[in-house]
Amino acid sequence: MNQNPTPSPLPRKQRLFQTIFRVVGQWLDSDFRRSDAPDPKKLPDKVNWERTLPFVFLHLGCLAVFWVGISWVVVVAAILLYVIRMFAITGFYHRYFSHKSFKTSRPVQFLFAALGNSSMQRGPLWWAATHRHHHRHSDEEVDIHSPVTHGFAWSHIGWLTSMKNFPTAYENIPDLKKFPELIFLNRFDQIVPLIYGIIMLAIGALLETFAPSLGVTTGQFFIWTFFISTTVLLHGTLFINSLAHVWGKRRYETSDDSRNSLLLAIITLGEGWHNNHHRYPHSTRQGFQWWEFDPTYIGLKFLSWTGLIWDLRPVPNSVKEEAKFAT
Repeated sequence: MNQNPTPSPLPRKQRLFQTIFRVVGQWLDSDFRRSDAPDPKKLPDKVNWERTLPFVFLHLGCLAVFWVGISWVVVVAAILLYVIRMFAITGFYHRYFSHKSFKTSRPVQFLFAALGNSSMQRGPLWWAATHRHHHRHSDEEVDIHSPVTHGFAWSHIGWLTSMKNFPTAYENIPDLKKFPELIFLNRFDQIVPLIYGIIMLAIGALLETFAPSLGVTTGQFFIWTFFISTTVLLHGTLFINSLAHVWGKRRYETSDDSRNSLLLAIITLGEGWHNNHHRYPHSTRQGFQWWEFDPTYIGLKFLSWTGLIWDLRPVPNSVKEEAKFAT
């Protein structure tokens, strides 16, 4: 007689409730995981609908432009917010949190972490931990967004939709996980984008009410500054993963296939000098030559003059000399 019968499957409504609980739980708290859930590191690399929905929502929201229309005010606002938030990503998420290429105070660190978080590219600790892993294993099989080993589509956005890559590898960021305010931003990474969206709605409503001559409506301002600006910003950042390892020129012989591209540098405020960066990632500056467009470095240099940041790490002369022989 079978003493351990196979347990009967849960009722359909109960399974649905558990699924909703899991999905909502991880959206509200990025570190949330049920005790009976599988280890994400052991999951296969594949698109997961639970992780895909926020990106689908973000992209579908852009289609509302056909209903709200366009005006010069919203286009300028969308571009301005793109530049400001891209600077937070490139200057702080990348050059500060990921590489510690300069120093700053705890309040400024938090301010730019929150500003970067408004870009819907997850929390600063997840971003930094993922990027540090990329540099240790660039274009190797375990590099989670290498176009060389995984192809363009996966390296561009597919990897973001995989449950395997969802958790934050806190072991990669021992220097950052000691800040509880950064842990909070990282865990509850939907709060800042929500606040950002509310602010955009409020500004749109104010413009529609008190400056009707501009022809801006609440919905128009919101769609352009939240959905369109954020979506373009997301893909601009992701192009460094998907294109900067297959398209452009190589000045330095690195162990990966990183490349330099002026076009990508324009899109990402200086991140397109990716081969430079992989040769010496500790430098605050990624455009190693004076003529290499790097507005993020210019912005960081300005902040250093105000005293908000300091100890910007330069490109060693030996690395610059190496480039003369390579070109």
